[in-house]
Amino acid sequence: MPFPIERGRRMRRTETMRRMVRETMVTPDDFILPLFTVAGKNIMQPVEAMPGIYRMSPDNIAAKAAEAYALGIPAVILFGIPESKDATGSSSWDENGVVQNAVRAVKDKVSEICVICDVCLCEYTDHGHCGVIKDGYVDNDATLQLLAKQAVSFVKAGADIAAPSDMMDGRVEAIRDGLDDAGYENTAIMAYSAKYASGFYGPFREAAGSAPQFGDRKSYQMDPPNAREALREVRLDLEEGADIVMVKPALAYLDVIRRVSEISDVPVAAYNVSGEYAMVKAAAERGWIDERRVVMEILTGIKRAGADMILTYHAVEAAEWMGR
Repeated sequence: MPFPIERGRRMRRTETMRRMVRETMVTPDDFILPLFTVAGKNIMQPVEAMPGIYRMSPDNIAAKAAEAYALGIPAVILFGIPESKDATGSSSWDENGVVQNAVRAVKDKVSEICVICDVCLCEYTDHGHCGVIKDGYVDNDATLQLLAKQAVSFVKAGADIAAPSDMMDGRVEAIRDGLDDAGYENTAIMAYSAKYASGFYGPFREAAGSAPQFGDRKSYQMDPPNAREALREVRLDLEEGADIVMVKPALAYLDVIRRVSEISDVPVAAYNVSGEYAMVKAAAERGWIDERRVVMEILTGIKRAGADMILTYHAVEAAEWMGR
């Protein structure tokens, strides 16, 4: 019906009426909080490029996880910064590795929280790439069993979900087989299925010390212009046994999140990555934006695009705002 009979503003007139017809709701249940762990005790190392984010020892990781869970955030994802690195990332499957110790600390502090572990070699290798190097190139097939070994070690320590972020072909199947063979057939896999070779990862690489020492990751992470390819990657991961699929980053790939959500019969995660976080923080510090309003708008947009869960460094702040 035309104006003046049809007036779209009628249901926008008051806050209560806007709440009544709101189509997309974001709650703390949607969030997964990323955390960076280092060895030691009582360590809080600020990440310069990510205000409010720290590298933390397991005791402080556990305290932050407990804080998040008390706010209604159901899960954390752990990234490790080891004391030593080598060509194969062998410290990542050490029984007393940084992530393994952090998992145990978190579970001892708040057993109910879901602990997810990022499965990748880049943080643990001296060359900074996500797999084994052979003749200057990342050897896909030689990397698969190492990823499976890493995943099993994390789960043995108490992790609930293994999250491969390496973008090697076949890694979901290799990890599924490794977990099943080790008796962890009930452990879920959250696959970084469409992970793009993005410029938005810079602050993360500072936090995790994972920048490649030569070349780049464009031969295994996805080319940003491609969307149909993302659907192919998602379908392959689903065939290999992924329980959750992910799109990373989020903001420049909302269209991809939407398309993935339309074909996936498992939950879809989206990673609101470090560069996206850092841009908001920088603009807010200069008074150029209303941080709370912009953060909530971003998180709502990611969910509206089709994400069932959002990995975000804003999780604790956003949950606090929602509780007020």
